[in-house]
Parts: sequence; C-alpha cells; structure tokens
Amino acid sequence: MKNRWGLVVLILLLAAFFRFWDLKNAPPGLWADEAVNGVNALRAIETNGWKVFYPENFGREGLFINIQSVFIKSFGAETWVLRLPSAIFGVLTVLGLYLMTRELFGRRVALFASFFLATSFWHINFSRIGFRAIMAPFFFVWSFYFLFLGARKLKQSLFILAGLLFGLGFHSYIAYRIAPLIAVLPLWRFYTGRKNQEAGLQLGSPASKFCPPCLIGLFIFATFLAALPLLWYYVQNPQDFLGRTAAISIFDAPNPLGQFSENLIKTLGMFNVAGDFNWRHNLAGSPQFWWPVGLLFLLGLWLSIKAILKPTPERDSESLSSPSPMEGVGGRVPSFPLKFTLLWFIVMLLPVALSNESLPHALRAIVLIPSAMIFAALGLEWIIQKFNEWLDKQKTNYPEKIAQLNRVAKEATLLLFVFFIAAAAHTYNTYFIRWAPNSNVYQAFQTNLTEKTNWLNAQPKEIKKYVVTDATERVDMRGTPMSFQPIIFITNTFFESRQKEKNIYYFGVGGFDSIDCSSWCIIIPVESKPTIYKTLKQKIPSLRLDTTPGFVVLKNY
Repeated sequence: MKNRWGLVVLILLLAAFFRFWDLKNAPPGLWADEAVNGVNALRAIETNGWKVFYPENFGREGLFINIQSVFIKSFGAETWVLRLPSAIFGVLTVLGLYLMTRELFGRRVALFASFFLATSFWHINFSRIGFRAIMAPFFFVWSFYFLFLGARKLKQSLFILAGLLFGLGFHSYIAYRIAPLIAVLPLWRFYTGRKNQEAGLQLGSPASKFCPPCLIGLFIFATFLAALPLLWYYVQNPQDFLGRTAAISIFDAPNPLGQFSENLIKTLGMFNVAGDFNWRHNLAGSPQFWWPVGLLFLLGLWLSIKAILKPTPERDSESLSSPSPMEGVGGRVPSFPLKFTLLWFIVMLLPVALSNESLPHALRAIVLIPSAMIFAALGLEWIIQKFNEWLDKQKTNYPEKIAQLNRVAKEATLLLFVFFIAAAAHTYNTYFIRWAPNSNVYQAFQTNLTEKTNWLNAQPKEIKKYVVTDATERVDMRGTPMSFQPIIFITNTFFESRQKEKNIYYFGVGGFDSIDCSSWCIIIPVESKPTIYKTLKQKIPSLRLDTTPGFVVLKNY
C-alpha cells in the first residue's frame, strides 16, 4: 500500500512540474480572453462586486474569476498569478482521476490513467492558461469519486459532498451542462443494485437500514443547492443562458445532420490523426495524443466496447456498491465501469460535434480528457495481462527455462519503465522546446502587447502615456476594445483613478482628438499600422517615431 501511494506521489510531483515549471514565461504573453477575466477580477476586488456570472466577452460563469481574484489580491496583477488557479486545478484533477479510477478499475489502472493525464500535453496546456474550463474535469472526477465511494460505504455525507461538487461543476464551463446525462447511469445502477442486494439482507442488518432513493435524493438536492445561484441568475437573465453557443451551433447550418457527421469525424480524428489547429490550444494540427498513447487509447476503447457488447453473468451481477473492482478490462471486470467511462466519453463529444467553429476543438472537449486517459490505461493493462498470461503459460510448459523467463519478465518491466520515461520526455520536449518558444504561439498569445505593457510600466509616472487603437470589431460591454484588455490588467488601470495615478489613458480611433501632448507624452499604438502613425502625426506634428524599445512608439519630448 505504501509503495502504491509512493507512486501516486511521484505522479503528482510530475503533474505539478509540468503545470508550474516556468509558469511566468510559458505560455508567453496574455491572451485577451484571459485578460478580461483579470480585469473582471480587479473590478471585483476594488468594488467587492463578485458575481455569479460575468456577462462580458460572451458571458462566463463567475466562480473561476472569483477564485482568480483571491490570488490577484494576494500576489498582484500579473499574468502568472492569473494562471495559477488553473495549474492547481490541473494537479488536483490528476489526483481525483486516480481516486475515481481506483474505485472503478483498481489501483494499477488508476496509476496508468493518472500518469497519462499528468503527462498529457492536452491537459497540461489548459492547466497553464487562465480559462475557467479547466475546472470542469476537476469537478467531474471528484464528484464521481465521492459518489462511487459513497455508494460503496453507504455514507450520507459522501453523497452530499458528491452532489455539492457535481453542482459546482455547472459554475465551470458551458460544456459541463450535459453532465447529468452521465450521472443518470451510476444513480440508476446504485438504485437497482442496492434494491437487489437488500432482497438478500437480513432484517435489521446495518446495510438494510439505508434507503437508496434517500441517498440519491441527497445527491440531487446537494447538486441543486450548489448550482442554485447560477440557475437563479439564468432565470433573471435568460439571454445569458446560451450565450455564444447559439451562434456557433450546427443547427444554423444549411444541413445540420451532414454537418454533425462531418464534425463528429473531425472530433474523433483529433485523438490520433489531426488535432486542434489553434496554437493556443495545441501544437497546431498535431494529434491530441502522443502516438503510442493514442494506440493504447484505441485499444482500450475497442476492448471496452467489445466487453460491453458481450456481457457475462459475472459482469452484470456486479452492483455499483460492490466491495472492490477487479483490475483491467478483461476477465471479470464489471460492465458498469466500462459503460460509465464509454458514456462519459460519448456524451462529452457532443459539445464539440454540435458546434460549428474551429473544429476539432480541444477546449470544448476538455471534460472528456480523463475518460480518454482511462481508455489508454485499460489498453496498457490489457497488454500487461496478456503478457503475464503468456509468461505463466510458458513457465508451466517449460519449467526448465524459468530463469530465462524471469529475465524476460524483468526486461519487460524495464521496457515499461522506459516507456513512461519516454512519455514524460516527449511531453517536455513538445511543450517547453517545440511549442512554448514557437513564433506562432508568440502571436497567438499577443506577446507583443505584454512586451509593450512591461515597457509602459517602466516609464516615469509624470509622463502622460496613451494607449491607442483603431480597432472597432470587438469591444467589451463598456465599448473598450478587447485589444486593450491585456494592457489594462497588467498595468492595473481599469478604474479612472488608477489611470490618473499612473498617468496611463486609453483611446480608440474616435478619441484621438482628446490626446493631450502639450507637455511630455508617449503614445503606444496597440497595432503596428502606418495609418495610425500618419493620423497621429497629422494631429500632433511634434510627435516623433521611436523604435528603440523594439516596437514603435510616438514621443513628444
């Protein structure tokens, strides 16, 4: 047991390394969507105005932003602080997956699944970006862990805790809203399994005193209670319920069914063929899995479907509250864990396949990542089982060669260890060597704006500093261009009082006439456009271009 927990600790340390190492520099820059979260958090800190839902930027559930505000208040308005909650949620999801998978498939499969998640570029990447979506798999795996544990131990407190965590998941990401479709299966399995078991219990025994519908009711009530603040907000503001989802739905396409089929093929192909092409989400176009893990995923998925389609009395007789699951995907492993994992995977494919923008889309598929890791773990477990069966058979048939066969077993163990080392090394190379320094990633995260902001912060306070843009295509609810958001956050100049204190002001193309350069001033165009330089020079002839900072600024001193 101590050895098993030792391996878990090693996996968690590996997960922490990949999620916290060099967080100040990778990813570079600050994407506008992250910056809007930060600006909302700054506003909430200043006004004590924390919200359950922030309607800016197409609308976002407020829990993650409120958590970010706690870190910002403690450590300051910096990019890495904005991303720190994501890294923490990412590591805790690895632990939650281990515990949940152990309840379903046993310790060894749980170790494999948690290792694959710990070293997954897909999950690591979103664990290092300030997006609320990273909370969704966290709440999912932890809520079902406590639900399965509660079903095994028949404790009311565990059902309540599971329900509270499941309900909090609705505060994470819009794709989580279909999670109740998955929860129906374990709840129904628990109800029918306990009902069948109680028929054989002696009257007055401890287990017979539990009421399955009551425990299920506690779970549902706790879920409703945790989700209630958000539900109440949607009742009062129904226009925010769907947000941007309606605009990108396949049902606006000329042929929704054909579009769905095409989307599903692209989404299924993201695991092993061609992944997300957005540089913020992925090493553009690369499969979401490293190819050996991708093959294990396909093997585990195929074996699970095969086992479900060929049920056995042993598999179907197992209830959700069985004392302990068996290892692997073969043999007498209960069918419920396989059905649950497959249902989880299929249902969480729907938010991606039903959307009609930038497919395949790794972010919208974030809730299914742990289930995919379980399939990969099952594939590896099957290979190990088959190898052990072959080894035992050879030892029986050729007892005189036991020494050689034992050496083969040691070599196979070493090969497995090398595979794990190679997986971790591949992930390090992909993220820190190939992805993070890539010029496309530099552009995708608007790193030039961060560089301009750092330079701006270093300028004397007594000099007036103007940030300008001629962009009008995307603005926040106050009419402020989205391109200003990273600068506003990093300089902490959302409020006019802070702008006056730091002598930093923001103007769109319609406000150029309000720029006052009667004394020393600096103007920083967000975009490097000659048309902006020309317009400003015409209005303020004394301005001169300066490229010494590494980008163009206009100065009047």
